[in-house]
Amino acid sequence: MEKKLSEMDFDEEGTVKEIATDLRAQIAGMGIREGKRVRMATKQPIKGPVVVEVDMSVTSLGLGIAEKIVVEVG
Repeated sequence: MEKKLSEMDFDEEGTVKEIATDLRAQIAGMGIREGKRVRMATKQPIKGPVVVEVDMSVTSLGLGIAEKIVVEVG
């Protein structure tokens, strides 16, 4: 099942399937690229940032950025 990174539940894992073209260069340095496994580490309520784990490192993304990343979960 595909969902936006911003829609993932706490501790849910998935593989990045699609990243908005205008965002790819900006988040590549964070290790978030198509084909990478990600885990939702923390999800802040009320439009707060999301914290994801990629390759044993943790990074925080704004909700607007997380909305532009599609993840295959399940």
